[in-house]
Amino acid sequence: MWFKHLHLYRLHGEVAPDAAALERALEPLASRPLGGADARRLGWTAPAGRLGSGQLLHEIQGHRLLSVLRQERLLPASVVKEELDDKVADIEAQEARKVSRKEKTALKEQITEELMPRAFVRSQKVDLWWDTKANLIGINTSSRTRCEEILDLLRESLGSLKVTPVSSETLPIRAMTTWLGDAASRPADMQLGDQVELKAKGDDGVLRARQVDLDSDEIQQLLESGRQASKLALGLEGRLNLVLHDDLALKSLRFGDALIEEADHADDGDDALARLETDFILMAQSLSQDIPRLLEWLGGEAKKEPDAPQSA
Repeated sequence: MWFKHLHLYRLHGEVAPDAAALERALEPLASRPLGGADARRLGWTAPAGRLGSGQLLHEIQGHRLLSVLRQERLLPASVVKEELDDKVADIEAQEARKVSRKEKTALKEQITEELMPRAFVRSQKVDLWWDTKANLIGINTSSRTRCEEILDLLRESLGSLKVTPVSSETLPIRAMTTWLGDAASRPADMQLGDQVELKAKGDDGVLRARQVDLDSDEIQQLLESGRQASKLALGLEGRLNLVLHDDLALKSLRFGDALIEEADHADDGDDALARLETDFILMAQSLSQDIPRLLEWLGGEAKKEPDAPQSA
């Protein structure tokens, strides 16, 4: 249940529907098996899987947990090309002529249509956290594109959804570079990790370092040469460790030992559904405290107009 990544979105001018209304709105777009000709499909699925008896929404103390199932057929281009080459060769041999480009395009479409129902289906479940009190949505995926797909699905379910990616007054790349180069600039409750990505202003590419002392002379020399920190491993007083990205994505999340132990010792009566909800609310409450603090480190959240674009 513990999120590994987090992209954050701010809701604007939205009155959140109550839990019952929201679940009803999700049902028409619930996940179902891919049809034979479908290349991909997104739909709402039960966060608890079979344990939740099809329940599409869990809400605890204003924190909502939703899940999306993304199904995609995998049809390698090499398979289509091999089949196409064979058909083209057969036609040219039987009819003693060259197959035109237009014919090849039509054959490729036909082959793809024929092979698609037999293609392997890859399924990916993505969780969404909705803090109704803070008007904040967090999506547990490393991909911004996946976030946009999920927000589009939520928008389709609700009819409208005005959201923008959370941004900060101070650009993360500027703040991370300052923290890395000047220990005195770091907030008292910040712990520097051992991972960094440094971008050059010119064409010198990107340098990535793991399991290194970020206060070392080598790192400082790179900063002095003009490189900037585009990713930086950080900790919040042992409560949460993460890698902050220059687009404010939070990745490689690791929650503190005390929180994990609290979840492990919770009295859930060996009920898997109760364990899911316990883990979720502990995680959500922790994030609702740590995210505002992280934004404080970055000068606070940037203000956006209510009529900001509706998509991420």
